[in-house]
Amino acid sequence: MRSDLPGMPFSRWPILNAHEAATVNIPLLKPSPARLSGLVSELQAIEASGWFTNFGPVNTRFEEEMIERMFDGVGACLTVSNATLGLMLAIRHAIGDSVQGRRYALMPSFTFAAMAQAALWNGLTPLFCDIDQDDWIQSEQAEREVLERYGAAVAVVVPYATFGNAIDLARYDRLSKQYNVPVVVDAAASLGSQDKDGNGFGTGFGQPVVFSMHATKAFATLEGGLIYCADPAVIERLRAMSNCGFDEPRIASLPGLNAKLPEVSALLALAKLDDLDAVIERREAVAARYRANLNECVFQQLSGRRTAHTFMPLLLPERCAGRRAEIVRALSDKGIGAATYFSPHLAEHPYFQKTGASGDLTVTEKIAERIIVLPVSDTITMDEVDEVCRALMAVSG
Repeated sequence: MRSDLPGMPFSRWPILNAHEAATVNIPLLKPSPARLSGLVSELQAIEASGWFTNFGPVNTRFEEEMIERMFDGVGACLTVSNATLGLMLAIRHAIGDSVQGRRYALMPSFTFAAMAQAALWNGLTPLFCDIDQDDWIQSEQAEREVLERYGAAVAVVVPYATFGNAIDLARYDRLSKQYNVPVVVDAAASLGSQDKDGNGFGTGFGQPVVFSMHATKAFATLEGGLIYCADPAVIERLRAMSNCGFDEPRIASLPGLNAKLPEVSALLALAKLDDLDAVIERREAVAARYRANLNECVFQQLSGRRTAHTFMPLLLPERCAGRRAEIVRALSDKGIGAATYFSPHLAEHPYFQKTGASGDLTVTEKIAERIIVLPVSDTITMDEVDEVCRALMAVSG
């Protein structure tokens, strides 16, 4: 599960929990996957075919359409049952069969736990790196300092495209070549984001980029993920790995697990693809409204032409940082969903304190202590956005 409210179990999220629905007027997250009730004939066709998984015709059609419509016909992609499994597979592929002396997976501490867990499942130690104070992505200076310090002990670099931001992948191509280290990009919230040239984020990058299609994302299904790479051979190898390592029918010649996406989930993804441009344009307008209304808050610096916003992250004014929990509770009392996010950051999680390592995280700590996220959804109105802004200004003084 790639979307979270850290420290808060799923049943307590301010989204669709049945008990809370009556008390929350503007939920933080309001998933809007395609409606299965509107896809009856397509579901009947899946039933009639008897092909429910194992890269069926619906899944194949979705992958092909994604490449043409999202990635300009460049490269190939593979669906997976969720993005966490996608990260596990991509990291395993990146590090190969021999990791002797290569112990670490370099990643930001300002990200979701799935990245660190995926590294641990591959026998690597998460090595947490600081972020940039403006765009909240992994700091180039910090990651180079870590790479110089740890050298060949770093097995893979796993940058995070923070909150859907279109990070500079050319930078990671250069870094990979300079330090002879593979890269796997965690782009969980970026499916539908565009780079500065208007290309789908990831287009043309020669190493795996892993996206989420979780219900809470802008590209919402139920569960699901997508791995993109400009090199089709990488995707075909990952496809075999996602099917228990079967490079030939029922003959395992690669490390593997079962990460295949069912046909019904692929159908939901295919249906969502038709609406994606309108969904993201709507969410971008909502984000712009927040930025215009809340000029005392600090917003993430975005680098792409388009961002697939899951919610609206921002930093409270410094004078309010010590009252953050009080502010979130006060918004909840007003029927508005809000939460902290990536706070605590990963290096502060008890499990990763035992299993990870980190360098200086000064900027991460400053961002994590002030961040909150506000509602964005396919259906939120501008009046509701204005109401959220008025409430935040009132409760924060």
